[in-house]
Order: sequence, then C-alpha cells, then structure tokens
Amino acid sequence: MQELQRITTTYVDAEDRLRLTGELNSGVTLEVWLSQRLLLRLIPHLTLWLEQRGTTAFPTEIEQALEQHAASKNLSAEAPVQHTGEGSSWLAQAVDMNAGDHAMRLAFRRDGETPVTLTLTVQALRQWLSILRLLWVQAEWPAEVWPEWLTSSQQAQPDSTHRVH
Repeated sequence: MQELQRITTTYVDAEDRLRLTGELNSGVTLEVWLSQRLLLRLIPHLTLWLEQRGTTAFPTEIEQALEQHAASKNLSAEAPVQHTGEGSSWLAQAVDMNAGDHAMRLAFRRDGETPVTLTLTVQALRQWLSILRLLWVQAEWPAEVWPEWLTSSQQAQPDSTHRVH
C-alpha cells in the first residue's frame, strides 16, 4: 500500500469532481479523483467519528463547532502539491476507513490500482473537512450532507482566499 504524506484538494469545474493530489514518501505524486457520490457516502462517517470523540460537558453541537473553528484557524498555508506526471491519475471507486483512537486512515481504491492510504489525526481531519466544505460550496453541490456544527464554524470565520468566479 502507498501512503500519502501531503495532499492538496481542489475542485475541478470541468470534471465536476474533487482532485486529491498527493505526494508519496518516495516523492512521486499522484491524483485521486473523488466524485460527489463517493463523498456523500464518506462525509457522514467522518463527521460521526469526530462527534464520538467528544470529551466535554458541552452539547455536541457546541463542542464540535468550537473544535472545528480551532482546527480551521490552525490551518497553515503550504505550497500545493503539484502532479508531476510520474504517478497515476484515477477515479476512486471506494474508500475503506480504519478508525483508531486518535487518527482515521482512509484507503482510496479502484480495481486494478494499488490502494492509496491517507492517515489523518483528529485535527488534520477537521482541517481537511473544512477544505472539503469550502470546495463543496464552490461546486454548488447540495449542502445537506454537512452537519450544522461544521457549517456554523465556517460562517463564523469566512475565508477570503477562496473566491467563486
């Protein structure tokens, strides 16, 4: 199995899909395309896993919104991963999830391709979900999949670097 070390997620309007460009520990880059259909199935599992991590006496919605806001604020800008053409580019047909106590491992797979894994700590998962949510809005996809605590945390801090053209 190949493990992604860094990723950049973008919405590609012409494809109406999200592109996850990732860098493997070997330095090779690859592209895994994510369809709305696959993400509609994945996102509820990821947000439920985060909700089950709750540790305070606050109601779940409040605690999750606070945690989400804090994770989004700590998202630092990095140079995007650029696909070099060395690695493959394919549409993920399924995602296997392996939930631990402190991290979630996602294995993106497709027939004929070696699965590619991405391990996300709780904070990294929250940050990736924030990015996915912003791209989701840009794509104008139906918003029902997102829990209120995630959408309210993003409305509290608009991101000026993501514009819709």
